Amino acid sequence: MEKFDAVVIGAGVVGLAVAAKLSKRFNSVLLVEKNARFGEETSSRNSEVIHAGLYYPTNSLKAKFCVEGKHKLYQYCQDKNIPFNNTGKLVVAHSVNEQEKLESIMQQGISNGVDDLFLVSKNQLHDLEPLVSAETGLMSPSSGIIDVHSYMQALLFDFEQAKGLYVANTQVETITKASAGLNLTLTSVDQMMTIQSDVVVNCAGLHAMKVAASVQELDKSHIPQLHMCRGHYFSYSGKSPFARLIYPIPENNGLGIHASIDIAGQIKFGPDTQYIDEIDYQVDAKLKEKFFQAIVKYFPSADAEKLQPAYSGIRPKLQSEHEGFKDFMIQTSAKHQIEGLVNLFGIDSPGLTSSLAIADYVEKII
Repeated sequence: MEKFDAVVIGAGVVGLAVAAKLSKRFNSVLLVEKNARFGEETSSRNSEVIHAGLYYPTNSLKAKFCVEGKHKLYQYCQDKNIPFNNTGKLVVAHSVNEQEKLESIMQQGISNGVDDLFLVSKNQLHDLEPLVSAETGLMSPSSGIIDVHSYMQALLFDFEQAKGLYVANTQVETITKASAGLNLTLTSVDQMMTIQSDVVVNCAGLHAMKVAASVQELDKSHIPQLHMCRGHYFSYSGKSPFARLIYPIPENNGLGIHASIDIAGQIKFGPDTQYIDEIDYQVDAKLKEKFFQAIVKYFPSADAEKLQPAYSGIRPKLQSEHEGFKDFMIQTSAKHQIEGLVNLFGIDSPGLTSSLAIADYVEKII
């Protein structure tokens, strides 16, 4: 039976970051991915935004990892020549009620350690973004965008340079406790094999609960319920009307239909929030009117003809549609009593921004 120091399950952005980090500590690390390529699910179906850390409750893992991860991510991009753009972001308010919420968001960001935030007046907002309509705005200079695919490629390169082994098209069937470590039964290209590892890190994203359920000795009460939340995106043809990311006041379980710019300068709007029961990435063209009505609140000169369905992504949330904030869940043997097993549950936004900070944390706790 082949033996590894550590096995990471799931080659999304967080799994890749964890694997790259562990490969610096351990001699033999295996990264397994059930799909044909890395990052095919949540990691490649998002806004590609580097978040500042404004919205999350003080001392939550999301707040801590987002603020810490943002700095690490910008530095990593510079070190590895990964395309990124520190665009800055404006959160805009229209009514007195929304202005109060904007000030609350600012105070939350400051509480989380975001030290560069400032409010802008209606006139200042017009000078910064002439096509944006709002009464006031909150500027977040440290928000930005990243080429996520290039970032994932760089992480995989680092991992393989450190002699890590990456295998795709490989499904985890069962995980059982062994006399030393854990045994994993894997299916790869219709062949079944069993390997042993001292450490197993479950970074399977939308499938993390399923992977955890395959651990024979794990008390299933430790597995939280998955709530899949689909977000749709619409592209907008032509030159971007904005120089920065433009966000409305957040909605329940989402940040609202916002405007983000990709590395090529193309603008897109989204995501919205739609809770679903099974993985399905279709984008209903009938959503266009809903998107348009949300967009014209802050972009009144928007042209509906330029708005086209683009893609969707699915976030692995721990909260249901009618529940409030739930944090990242990083579960160790202190909770589930299985030595060497680490489960990562509910790694939705800001998982991309937090990825390097999450990797550092996981490496410290195993």
